[in-house]
Amino acid sequence: MSKLVTIYGGSGFLGRYIARRLAKAGWRIRVATRNPNEAMFVRTYGVVGQVEPVFCNIRDDDSVRAVMGDADAVVNCVGVLDSIGANTFDAVQAEGPERIARIAAEEGVRRMVHISAIGADEESDSDYSRTKAEGEAGVLRHMPDAMILRPSIMFGPEDEFFNRFASLSRFGPVLPVVGGNTRFQPVYVDDVAAAAELGVAGDVRGVFELGGPDVGTFRQLMEQMLQVIRRRRVVLNIPFWMARIMAFGFSVVRFLSFGLVRGPITADQIINLRRDNVVAGDAKGFAALGISPTAMEAVMEDYLWRFRPSGQYDAIKESARNLKV
Repeated sequence: MSKLVTIYGGSGFLGRYIARRLAKAGWRIRVATRNPNEAMFVRTYGVVGQVEPVFCNIRDDDSVRAVMGDADAVVNCVGVLDSIGANTFDAVQAEGPERIARIAAEEGVRRMVHISAIGADEESDSDYSRTKAEGEAGVLRHMPDAMILRPSIMFGPEDEFFNRFASLSRFGPVLPVVGGNTRFQPVYVDDVAAAAELGVAGDVRGVFELGGPDVGTFRQLMEQMLQVIRRRRVVLNIPFWMARIMAFGFSVVRFLSFGLVRGPITADQIINLRRDNVVAGDAKGFAALGISPTAMEAVMEDYLWRFRPSGQYDAIKESARNLKV
């Protein structure tokens, strides 16, 4: 019988790529998610019954244990960019990973892969970065041989980075950003999935920081994205002090609307944007795993074309203008 892996958050941006890769490798997969009815698409990654979405709430011991039974490996992809209701940074990113690791150790699971993030730091003023580090520590307390992946910002067809700003670029001549001089090292989501596959299938352990071959400031990345979608926009860098005032205003509106209205940025995100998001010089990365990371230009045009002025017909119109009568 083929081996079984439980992927917590397996229907999310990264999780679905890990599920697809492991399905192709012959694994049986439980995709643990809060909304299994919205994750039925993962079933198409394998043959009938090979990939199954199941309900799980990582804030609850019994729920985590119920979907882990007989698993040979577990992967945790669950994370949040903003605290919402009971899904706080502490509950999801600090307590959740440790709960999964503790139960995995109790159940005799052999391997665990945990997805963290570059910038994880227990001393950080950012709740996001602090809880990412606490989650790593919690995992290693119970599963010392776990593989921990710290990707930079991930890109791909379903990303919430380039897609988000490409969409915003359609509504005016100015594209505002916070932290325009902060450096990022975007990494292709399927490359991170390939690293996770190695951790599930092999005996790879330790912490790996994953970044792509391209490093650029926030402003430079936006300018590259604008070239791909063929739009001319002024990339306006909003000073941090002004961004903090805006974030405070958005938080007030959110409070008064009982969480129904959320702003485009939070105070915690602003703290993170003050720090470069690149692989440390002494960190183990893709090279240690034998993976050659994918360049942004090799992927971006495949999914950002829909934001061009004429969408899929933009290239045709361009060619037509170059025709000589």
